[in-house]
Amino acid sequence: MKPAMSIRAVSALLVSSVLLASCSLLNGPWRGDKKAPEPPPAPVVPELPLAVPTHKFELAPDQDVVGTLQVTKTTKEDTLTDVARRFNVGYEEIVRANPKVDPWIPGEGTEIVVPTQFIIPNAPREGIVINVPQMRLFYFPPAKKGEPQVVYTHPIGIGRVGWATPQGTTKVVRRQKDPTWRPTASIIKEHKEERGEDLPRVVGPGPDNPLGRYAFYLGWPSYMIHGTNKPAGVGLRSSHGCIRLYPEDIELLFSMVPVGTKVTVVNEPFVFGFQNDKLYLQAFDVLEDDTRDWQKAQKKLVSKSIGADIQKELKKRNEQVSWDLVATVGHDPRGIPLMISEGGESLEHVVASASRVRNAVPAGASWDGKTDLPVDEATFKEMLSDRDPATPTTQGGAQSGSQSSGNGSNTSSGQGSSGQTGNAASVPSSSLTPTPPVPGKAAKTGT
Repeated sequence: MKPAMSIRAVSALLVSSVLLASCSLLNGPWRGDKKAPEPPPAPVVPELPLAVPTHKFELAPDQDVVGTLQVTKTTKEDTLTDVARRFNVGYEEIVRANPKVDPWIPGEGTEIVVPTQFIIPNAPREGIVINVPQMRLFYFPPAKKGEPQVVYTHPIGIGRVGWATPQGTTKVVRRQKDPTWRPTASIIKEHKEERGEDLPRVVGPGPDNPLGRYAFYLGWPSYMIHGTNKPAGVGLRSSHGCIRLYPEDIELLFSMVPVGTKVTVVNEPFVFGFQNDKLYLQAFDVLEDDTRDWQKAQKKLVSKSIGADIQKELKKRNEQVSWDLVATVGHDPRGIPLMISEGGESLEHVVASASRVRNAVPAGASWDGKTDLPVDEATFKEMLSDRDPATPTTQGGAQSGSQSSGNGSNTSSGQGSSGQTGNAASVPSSSLTPTPPVPGKAAKTGT
């Protein structure tokens, strides 16, 4: 009997163990008392820094290069005109630096090269200096004793083909807030024939005035430096010869520039300068209506564009310009300063080393980020149609944007073509009088 009792006892113990295990299951996962482990926290991505100011720089003695190249990323809503306005660069500048990006739909998260490093043109650093291929204005206010020289720089719109911005030296003869626009007979006729529009003979201050809110009248009759009622047109060849600036930029200049200020306009597609004892080159597209023969006399013309101080320094160092590197940079101009000393440097390396910054208006910028926001797509396309017409190849090898394909500035949408070639260089104008107007054109006005 004892073995049988032993077997029953063992069986009872086994049953009790199973029941206890069942209770454990019922009290455990089945009831959800035990929580799943928490996922690890997402890594904290540090916020990118704000961009450095892009319009005002202190100049050290003999300094040729100002600013720094920057890279940002687009938001879902951004166009290239949005990014350009935010960082105080023009349309052609940002398209030239990003030739593979659709200017109207760049796409969310696309890296955009912001060309905010500039080589100062080869011209006297006095008053206002404008380099038309660079589509940029530089203002050198008089420096007070004991204070460093300062330069302000802003993107500009210039005259389109047939209405070229003159070159040479003049001065500011009059300043006007809330100017009145009086289009010439030739402009009225052009608008009627080309657009079917009847322009009024007088346009007073207000949102319909293409001069914007501020204007500087120059010693060249009918030519002005002024604002605009269409900010997205800054950085295009779309005026009748005048110089257009963003509203915030012309307002800033108007607060500083007096009557009598010297104005120098040069035509330098190749701009040279030293930085950290290295020679740099910033190349731009040759304008279509530049009559100099760049194909046959490129080296000669580029040599003349190298300033006397730079030539003196090269001679002192027993160095020479590498024309192979100049040709390489000039073949595909991006408007980004590249070193052409010691074997040069690649554009890819320069962009990879550029500062990554937040896609926001820089601290201390001239724009508040809200006023005069960019135009809608339809208006912008209309403005693009106002710029350079398609023209055949000129003497200097320049082509219209719709024909040129070797300069790297066309885009998939067709909107980003620069309308200029990229295989030549330039020389500063030595004339002290403006280039004569195109035969058959009447005096031009500020539009």
